[in-house]
Amino acid sequence: MRSVIGAVVVTALLVACSSTAAPSASSSTPPVGPSPAGSESATSASPEPSDAGLDLYAGTEPAVAPKGTVTTRTIRTADGRTRSYRLFVPAGGRGVAPLLVALHGGLGSGAQFEQNSGFDGLATSNAFLVAYPDGVGRLADGSGGARTWNGGDCCGPAVSRHVDDVAFLRALVKDVTSAYAVDPNRIYAAGHSNGGIMALRLACEASDVFAAVGVQSSALGVATCAPPNPVSLLQIHGTADTNVPLAGGRGSGLAGVDFRPAQQAATTLAAADGCGADPTTTDDSVNPDLQLATWSGCAASTAVEFLTVVGANHAWMGHPPSSALAERVVGTPYPGLDSSRAIWSFLATHPRV
Repeated sequence: MRSVIGAVVVTALLVACSSTAAPSASSSTPPVGPSPAGSESATSASPEPSDAGLDLYAGTEPAVAPKGTVTTRTIRTADGRTRSYRLFVPAGGRGVAPLLVALHGGLGSGAQFEQNSGFDGLATSNAFLVAYPDGVGRLADGSGGARTWNGGDCCGPAVSRHVDDVAFLRALVKDVTSAYAVDPNRIYAAGHSNGGIMALRLACEASDVFAAVGVQSSALGVATCAPPNPVSLLQIHGTADTNVPLAGGRGSGLAGVDFRPAQQAATTLAAADGCGADPTTTDDSVNPDLQLATWSGCAASTAVEFLTVVGANHAWMGHPPSSALAERVVGTPYPGLDSSRAIWSFLATHPRV
């Protein structure tokens, strides 16, 4: 096992955080989608919106204790790698359901992000499937830890080896939809840090698959982004994020990436969606740390939003850190916003039309 010092160095080398033990999984699930789950006690205290403030959780039920099944599935990709992902299917009936592809940060894993994000609890209460794929590891065959995504400029071995993660994630969606009842108009991607950079690349290069994406602590990693289909986007970014600076530039790690300004992703997608040039900015009257920029007039009922969180750092907001090491490296998570619930609220209200 690497020493703590070594782990800190490697974590700083890239963008995001390290992994922890994953929830237990069952061995199989039926090839059907879920129907809405019954109400249960919430497992986390998500900050509830006020009628006087921004309603960032509109239309969603709070997370509950996860109830469902988890399986690990593998895909053999065209480049000869065996890629894996975890799939959570909430308990319930046999209805057609949305699918969320949730992408971990650099050096994380699908199991780590499953635990850190709490999406399983939201999936149980809001009736959707969640896939948690693993990025490419540090070893030559793509296995091992320190997993990363090829989001364009970032990050790590996935970029240096020119891994086609867009093709992998397309194959993942095809694998899930071949076995489960998924609504093709409600396929979404979410991501943190390097995973968010990857999700933004999906918005640019897989708009025929993904109707909307939601990311935190991320920036656009590709020079060209001209999706043929309109894609909705919610970006969340903290002003105290030094790993991926809000204004762009070299982060506090040693990745060697000169990040684009974070909001450039939103302005690029807004232009591609045919939105108005200037967003409307709204301050939250309840939580003064929150400021939401919204582009209107977008094609095909899409929307683009950028949420600035004053004082928030790189950690996934509103959820316990993945580990003590992760907290030392990226900071204590901002408690006044649940990124997972805010992202799901946005995605769920922006299907393809």
